[in-house]
Amino acid sequence: MPGLLSSPVCLTVIWFLSWSLPPSRAQIWSDEVSDVQFGRLESNVTLACGKSQISVPVVWRHNHSSVSSWHQVTFNGSLVLFLVDQSAQGNYSCYDDSGLLLHSVILRLGYPPGLLSISCRVPNHTFVRCTWKDSVKTFLPAKYNTSFRGKEEKEPTKVCIVDSTNRRCVVEDPAFWQTIHTFGVTETNALGSHTSYRRIRLNELLKPDPPRSVFIEEVEGNPSKLWVTWKNPSSWPEDRFFPLRFHIRYRPQGSMHWSEMMTEENSIEIPDATPYHSNQVQVRARDDVSPESQWSEWSAPSFRTPWRADTTTHPSDDPDDDIYLFSTPPETFTSKTHGVVQEDDGNLGLVILLVLFSIFILTTVLSLIFVIW
Repeated sequence: MPGLLSSPVCLTVIWFLSWSLPPSRAQIWSDEVSDVQFGRLESNVTLACGKSQISVPVVWRHNHSSVSSWHQVTFNGSLVLFLVDQSAQGNYSCYDDSGLLLHSVILRLGYPPGLLSISCRVPNHTFVRCTWKDSVKTFLPAKYNTSFRGKEEKEPTKVCIVDSTNRRCVVEDPAFWQTIHTFGVTETNALGSHTSYRRIRLNELLKPDPPRSVFIEEVEGNPSKLWVTWKNPSSWPEDRFFPLRFHIRYRPQGSMHWSEMMTEENSIEIPDATPYHSNQVQVRARDDVSPESQWSEWSAPSFRTPWRADTTTHPSDDPDDDIYLFSTPPETFTSKTHGVVQEDDGNLGLVILLVLFSIFILTTVLSLIFVIW
């Protein structure tokens, strides 16, 4: 074996390998894996050129272009960026004087978390939904941790199901017997964390969703009555322990004045609807037990014209015909028709009188001219 290693062929191979390997060893030794560094906007940011060969002169490039001359490269190869803005983000790479890549880093810029704007909705006694918005745009990905607990210290913290994408969470079965609850959100990103709190009173925030499936019927034989029915909001529990009070308002379509009624039932008769006109009806709801709760939003407008006799004697399959009949009573058309005929007769008599008067004047003038001649 020693004779084989000392042969001219083996010595030539060893010499070739020894000549070609040093650059490869330098590449592996000096090239760092790219990572991500976070910095704060409008401040100075320092980027290190890896952990090796810090005494070697380096050249920095930003997105494969030369770094601006007003930035500074320190004696150990670090790059100092002054008062950075969004344009300073991107890929940074440092090279030695021979062009060998030493290190690369991705720079992302933003702000640490700030105060959050928190709002909560309570659509029923068993459900609380809280959402939050940034008061300061951080431009950085964040994680959120939440807490929800009553005023009593012994009360355990309720689990809040967090949806980080939409920045909201849901609390089920809150302790309504407690007067005050505290909801907290901790936002954390690469530059820090901040916790925001909101104290809420569930009774005051209780606001049902609008009633649904509002339906209006005619009352046969009564041209001024309408029968209105509706269903509880789908989010409200169908339980006799959680009754609702309903507020109904109605008016002729186009009018500015509303009439109002109250009921605890899911139906009501309107006794004084405007005959021969389309009437607009809306319904809203409120918890009947807690006087501090809020009224829901109004339901979508529903329209109906009360019963009229000629709708049964002149049926029509065309909905447009029904609307036309309901919107204008026959008497109106009859009155307008007679008015037009009388106005035409008066105009015709006036025209005849003017023609006769013109003939008389013309005859008189011609007679005078003849006499003078």
